[in-house]
Amino acid sequence: MPAVADLIDDGSARLDLRNYYFNRDFREGRAADREEWAQGFILRLDSGFTEGSLGVGVDAVGMLGIKLDSTPGSTGTGLLQVDRSGRAKDDYSKLALAGKIKSGKTQLKLGAFTPPVLPTLKPNDGRLFPQLFEGGLLTSAEFENLELTAGRLSRVMQRNATQYAPLRLNTLNRRFQGHGATAEHFDTAGVDYRFQGHWLGRYHIAQLADIYRQQVFALSHKGALGAGALSSDLRLSLMRDQGGARGGKIDNRALQGFLGYAYAGHGLGVAYQRMMGGTGYAYLLGSDANLINLSILGDFANAKERSWALRYGYDFAGLGLPGLSLNSRYMFGDHAEIIGTRKIGKSWELDNELRYVVQDGPLKDLSIRLRSAVFRSNHAINFQRDTDDIRLMFNYSWAIR
Repeated sequence: MPAVADLIDDGSARLDLRNYYFNRDFREGRAADREEWAQGFILRLDSGFTEGSLGVGVDAVGMLGIKLDSTPGSTGTGLLQVDRSGRAKDDYSKLALAGKIKSGKTQLKLGAFTPPVLPTLKPNDGRLFPQLFEGGLLTSAEFENLELTAGRLSRVMQRNATQYAPLRLNTLNRRFQGHGATAEHFDTAGVDYRFQGHWLGRYHIAQLADIYRQQVFALSHKGALGAGALSSDLRLSLMRDQGGARGGKIDNRALQGFLGYAYAGHGLGVAYQRMMGGTGYAYLLGSDANLINLSILGDFANAKERSWALRYGYDFAGLGLPGLSLNSRYMFGDHAEIIGTRKIGKSWELDNELRYVVQDGPLKDLSIRLRSAVFRSNHAINFQRDTDDIRLMFNYSWAIR
């Protein structure tokens, strides 16, 4: 049975281990702090495709999260499930299954899966487990340098949930009047074209049914310049409320730009992001805003907000420490309009990450990441809470076959 042989022999199996310590201090006394430690296991089984012009396969992802440390009152980190009494559960598990069909370089996936990062959707993978969505996604790369994407998502399972829930609008900082507005589905489609080797042009459109419609135009570049490498990223997002407008008025134009240069292990970049229109930027609850100045704690995407960012990175391989790297970002935002007040919101954030990847030996490819974030704003107008955030993560991936 060659078809079954291809399905199995061309498949892969991988076990991902995530050990995660999370501490968030809202600087309002210990009662407001969030602190937990957990261990996650993710088993990924991806089959090959049956033989023939139309191949069929199946993918499965099993997840198990185990509590290592958590106390009542310190829950809410997103690592663990919490029961009705406010205590973290000892463990939780979930399973995602998706079928797939392939013809040439075109593939359709149906079921439960984590979509790739798109200009219109950025699934959150910032805790033990990634977001899962139910729906379908079609990708095609039949033509050279051209990739087409189209999909419909109908429900979401958040990173620490075990049940699917309706798609909802994120109302961070009271940006929109439709608190808890739900949608029957999220549709997205896009065209990516790579030209002259170093340039990528993208046009994507998306619609959260009866809530908002979005168009994204993007142009990015990566290439050599002198002895180093130059990178740039320019994006324009246009967003309006759609259909029944369950989330209330949505009117946002987001202009973003980034320019960076890397040389001899050093990387330096500057970014600018500006929100125009009558409201802030809209996106799905639980996902991340796919914005250039998205950070660990803030997205700098309130109505009329303008933000700058300065980035610096260093690869210590040049000092004889391969696998060790440092990345830092400082962001400052102002002119933010907050619903319910006539005052203007201002904020800044400083993020740092020290990362080490073991280069050889029995623990080769073990990743150790230490992240810190400090966020401050003029919270007296109920803008956003001051926060100190520390995370320590150990990640290891084992290819079973």
